[in-house]
Amino acid sequence: MARLFLVRLLPLPLFAACVTAQAGLSGSRPNILFIFSDDHAAHAISAYGSRVNQTPNIDRIAANGALFRNNFCGNSLCGPSRATILTGKHSHANGFMRNGNTFDPAQPTMAKLLQATGYQTAMIGKWHLTSDPQGFDHWIVLPGQGQYYNPDFLTPDGRKRIEGHATNITTDLALDWLEQRDPDKPFLLMCQHKAPHRNWMPAPEDLALYADRDIPEPPTLFDDYAGRTEAAKHQEMTIARHMYLHYDLVVPPTAAEREAGLVGPDRSYDDMMARLLPAQREAWDAAFAPRNAAFRADEPTGRERVRWAYQRYIKNYLRCVNGVDRSVGRLLDWLDAHPDVKANTLVVYSSDQGFYLGDHGWYDKRWMYEESLKMPLVVSWPGHVAAGVEIPQLTQNIDFAPTFLDLAGVDVPADMHGASLVPLLSGGEPDDWRDAIYYHYYESNAVHMVPEHYGVRTARYKLVRYYEPQWDAWELFDLARDPDELHSVHGDPSYADILAGLKRRLVELRRQYGDDTGTLGEFDVTAGIARVQLGADGYRVWANATGGYLLRSGDPGGTKFTTAMTSVGGRQLRNGFVLLSGDAESRGQLVRAGIEFGARQLTVIGPGGMRQRASAAIEWDGRAPLELVVTVDLAAHSLTAAAAGQRVTVELPAEWTELTACGYGASNAETVFTPLSIE
Repeated sequence: MARLFLVRLLPLPLFAACVTAQAGLSGSRPNILFIFSDDHAAHAISAYGSRVNQTPNIDRIAANGALFRNNFCGNSLCGPSRATILTGKHSHANGFMRNGNTFDPAQPTMAKLLQATGYQTAMIGKWHLTSDPQGFDHWIVLPGQGQYYNPDFLTPDGRKRIEGHATNITTDLALDWLEQRDPDKPFLLMCQHKAPHRNWMPAPEDLALYADRDIPEPPTLFDDYAGRTEAAKHQEMTIARHMYLHYDLVVPPTAAEREAGLVGPDRSYDDMMARLLPAQREAWDAAFAPRNAAFRADEPTGRERVRWAYQRYIKNYLRCVNGVDRSVGRLLDWLDAHPDVKANTLVVYSSDQGFYLGDHGWYDKRWMYEESLKMPLVVSWPGHVAAGVEIPQLTQNIDFAPTFLDLAGVDVPADMHGASLVPLLSGGEPDDWRDAIYYHYYESNAVHMVPEHYGVRTARYKLVRYYEPQWDAWELFDLARDPDELHSVHGDPSYADILAGLKRRLVELRRQYGDDTGTLGEFDVTAGIARVQLGADGYRVWANATGGYLLRSGDPGGTKFTTAMTSVGGRQLRNGFVLLSGDAESRGQLVRAGIEFGARQLTVIGPGGMRQRASAAIEWDGRAPLELVVTVDLAAHSLTAAAAGQRVTVELPAEWTELTACGYGASNAETVFTPLSIE
């Protein structure tokens, strides 16, 4: 495959002089100002050619340094991207594969390694890794996703609420730390914003932005998903059908809507607005009340309703982006006012992944399609990184940690998956730079219902494997001919050689990174399962989700199910369940009967919504396998689970007249099950 080269945007003599001046970046121990936002798509940055907004301060970084044209995430989700940046490892290796996992704080991170070699380290803003930050001399972080207005922050001394808007507050806290740091030590400052993450609540000073004009619609706003696998049609992330009127589009519910009952995130609308202080609420209502009244007076339908929702969504999203860009400007202005610090500071702006700005009719991320796969990355360090260059090589967030360590003169651990970007920042064109990037997304059967998939992207082609058995499909895109990825050519004979080569490359990458997740065995319906291994002791099932499961569809041939299960340590929770269904039309109607090892409980959960029905305490030594027997009486509509001398009986839905599926399940656990004995 063709090798990519550095694009020089400066006159050659001037560029050559800059390259000479920047010799020896490795080990130069600069300060590192890492500015990170959440869900900021590259195509909402004017330096990347945005059609919808201007970002003059982020553009300042690009103009004074380097813009990475082909920078990608390895798993398009907030928490997993953060874990990858800290560890330099893909999700399967750092253990944080989906939001809801807990980051293992004991593992090595670039922050710990920098701290150990004399760097001051600070983490301010959105963390989203559940466990407390480690490796930071100073940290103050949002709990979970955090709130936009008057947010709570977690600190080593407890929780505190700070009045204001999250973007402005995060910036204030970063500037305060810069003023108070030890000036005799190099620093790593991770200033990480909540914005522009859902639910897109702009700061008061940005509420009027774009009020007088419409934002251009993406060409694929009304995508019909033809030309791709069925998975693209079955997601739940469309502007047309899946945005919430009150929570996402900030239209207050009417009395009739309240009477009918608010559902999903809309139930949190009142709490969301209650956080606003009186002056904030006054500014909010002044901006939105007239627009909401106009909407209620003549509510659009059909495609016009989609267009209205797109405008409401994209304007609030871009208003949040404007706040982030203003924050970048404040930090850059601080450096300008402290030239001695600026002279030795590498400034980095990036975001955890891309985002759909109505592209394909979507919002959110997750897919391996370009809009969510691509991460913005701009870097400046005047006098050391040449100004105004574009770097087209394929780079990933696995490269961030090795880069920072290389700059600091710290040996990069051999088990990091990434490569230092220093040769590219130095103007080099390494012959051995990667020709492909690897991707793996795990958060199946969760919000937005995007299936698990992995894949490979080269400079021109992309191959995606949807490996859950209920999907079992491939997509192949020729990005040169089809940049919007509307037509998979996986079945096109003229691409047979390309397909074969990409499949080989995908196998090589999975072997290179040691990824054996995504292997699910012979079960025909799965969700939230990272890996299944069949060995002499049975099925070793790694569930990386709450309520993950493996099912065999059809009549199981009996009503009594027996298995012995053993908990494998090292996962967030430890448990195992036998799963049964009597509703052929709904995978949501599952009964889980099993053991919660940590709580020492025999438990039955469901069906519907993971509601716990019954449990009983058990005695167990914590090591020996536990035998579980689950018996179903369809005539009496009951289920009995027995283990360790205890029994639990629950009612089953009256409509269950037969069993339609059985299997195993767990929640954020790794469990070994012996094969089910069915009588």
